[in-house]
Amino acid sequence: MKLFLRDDIAAIWGEQDPFARAAAQQGDIFRAREGRRTLRFFAEGRSYFLKYHAGIGWKEILKNLTQAKLPVLGAMDEVRAIDAVRAAGLDTMTVAAFGSRGVNPACIESFIVTEDLVDTLSLEDVGEQWVAGGLVPVLFKRALIDRVAEIARRMHGAGINHRDFYLAHFLMPSAAVSQQRVDCPMYLIDLHRSQVRNKVPRRWQIKDLGGLYFSTARFGLTHRDLLRFIRGYSGLPLREALADEGLWQSARREAEKIYRRYFEVEPQLPLQFNEHPGKDI
Repeated sequence: MKLFLRDDIAAIWGEQDPFARAAAQQGDIFRAREGRRTLRFFAEGRSYFLKYHAGIGWKEILKNLTQAKLPVLGAMDEVRAIDAVRAAGLDTMTVAAFGSRGVNPACIESFIVTEDLVDTLSLEDVGEQWVAGGLVPVLFKRALIDRVAEIARRMHGAGINHRDFYLAHFLMPSAAVSQQRVDCPMYLIDLHRSQVRNKVPRRWQIKDLGGLYFSTARFGLTHRDLLRFIRGYSGLPLREALADEGLWQSARREAEKIYRRYFEVEPQLPLQFNEHPGKDI
């Protein structure tokens, strides 16, 4: 068994079994499926996020494996990913508690509690503000591209691939958005599917980059913007970065594949749209 309770969570939960307390915790439910609950709860004037895993069962494990997907077996995957992201010098969630017990992969019971990142906006929210306002602040957009490229480069360089690498999973302070500043924390969140190795396999590097590209589609990136990201991500002069044409072509195809699956229409390049096309979402 693994267990860590920070003093504030230990005070809130008292002498109760932490696993039972995590399983019974009430709050604002964000997800409840596959033996997993994600919720936000408030206590002693603070807010927290809790992810509780009851065990997903062999049926779900086998379904994931037959689809060539690695199943999420418990909260400790996210604990390890948070530690790795922090070790890479990047901003992410702060862990307030975690626990894991059991040895049967299908029945591991686990939980993680993180501090709620209050007064923040996701980069998806920032882009939606631009769409709603009909005006894109060019210098701010370029600075954000540089910052996201740096985060992606450092994350992959540290052997971490995200597997849900979308703009929605980058958070920044709302005040910094209002002031159009990027010299602020940029939190990378939702790491429960992340993998940590000595080196990110190219397949997963492509999937992360393709997912990120797909998530920018609504916000009108130009070809010059894409080149800016490529240069920042590679850390190389643009001519040298573009020499690895296979990486960028594969990432584009991955983004297009997600786009077709999600919207059921053919994308246009650069990958972008102004209204949600295709099926009703």
